[in-house]
Amino acid sequence: MIKTPVNTNRILEGVRYEIRGELAARAVELERQGYEIISLNIGNPGLFGYRTPETMRLAMIENLGQSEAYCHQKGIFPAREAVVMQQQARGVMDVTADDVFMGNGVSECIDLALRALLNSGDEVLVPSPDYPLWSASVALNHGTPVYYNCLPENNFQPDPDEIRSLLTGRTRAIVLINPNNPTGAVYSRELLEEIAGIAEQHRMVVFSDEIYDEMLYGDAQHVPMATLVRETLCATFNGLSKIYRACGYRVGWIAFSGDREHAKEYLHAVELLASLRLCANVPGQWAVQTALGGYQSIRELTSSGGRLYQARQAIIDGVNNSEFLSVHEPDGAMYAFPAVDISQFNSFDDQAFAMELLEKKHVLIAPGSSFNVPYRNHFRLTTLPTGQEMGMVFERMEEVLQSMQAAQ
Repeated sequence: MIKTPVNTNRILEGVRYEIRGELAARAVELERQGYEIISLNIGNPGLFGYRTPETMRLAMIENLGQSEAYCHQKGIFPAREAVVMQQQARGVMDVTADDVFMGNGVSECIDLALRALLNSGDEVLVPSPDYPLWSASVALNHGTPVYYNCLPENNFQPDPDEIRSLLTGRTRAIVLINPNNPTGAVYSRELLEEIAGIAEQHRMVVFSDEIYDEMLYGDAQHVPMATLVRETLCATFNGLSKIYRACGYRVGWIAFSGDREHAKEYLHAVELLASLRLCANVPGQWAVQTALGGYQSIRELTSSGGRLYQARQAIIDGVNNSEFLSVHEPDGAMYAFPAVDISQFNSFDDQAFAMELLEKKHVLIAPGSSFNVPYRNHFRLTTLPTGQEMGMVFERMEEVLQSMQAAQ
């Protein structure tokens, strides 16, 4: 009997998620052989000893008895109302609990929002570099990601004129990731106001990924996009994973604001999709009210002397001490996006460098090309290890780069 292969959906040909791809698989193999891997490829605070605030854990435990049944498709009311209160405290006054959808992490929320919007061939403006889930979700929902550049020479800031030049009759939405993953860039009010104006003029939906909104360093300030968008629909994405170090709780949300009157059909479609998956994880939702309304411990971690601050500084120091590296100092989030000076090599490839670093020094990073950029001399690493561990990482990187240069 001839056995025919099980074919995959062709749409997956355009989907990449190398953060958990070939390099990560090789890291698992090395760990099984007994090697200790420093995993800097993914923002997973719990892996480095960060704990979810105790008050959030207690809120879940105390409400487990109310968590055994399905909840409303949009989520439990206390969680949605807590998001409303946070939005109002930030100046977004036109949001109610009916405008908030709880999801199994921001990842599910992104998929729901795009699936409800896109038809085949519709275009979504996505930053380059981007968090690759955005590109993947656009493609999986039959849309086309169109990239606007956030170039290293422009401190990874978008160019509004380029955004205007990319608009077509098929453009449905624009994605903003602020503070940015992978670069750590934080956008100014003036820049966001100009992008908001473009979106309003062309009736684009604004998808604002603000999962790192309170993870800021120095004088950096986060401006919520929903405070600037009035004449078109704005969807703000956030959750417990990063600021509250609760990745495994899988709790995220979308808060819709702006012009909802002309988006009734779309919002109904989002609710339909939310209903089809019945509801989001209920126990984790009980932590939302306590998280948003309680003490914001993230500020201790990001202020001078805090652990995230020190790790960020260790990255800056490691780059400054390197003969090969440069970096735009991250103003937010939990990542840095250093560049390798390719003029010192006959050829250089970020994937090959990442594999060499993993094989020889047991450090796992994410190649910059994983984030949908055309250049191949950057890489992303998290700021989650201690400053001391990060210093050791850069010593190992320097040894690998010196070895690669000598082998030319």
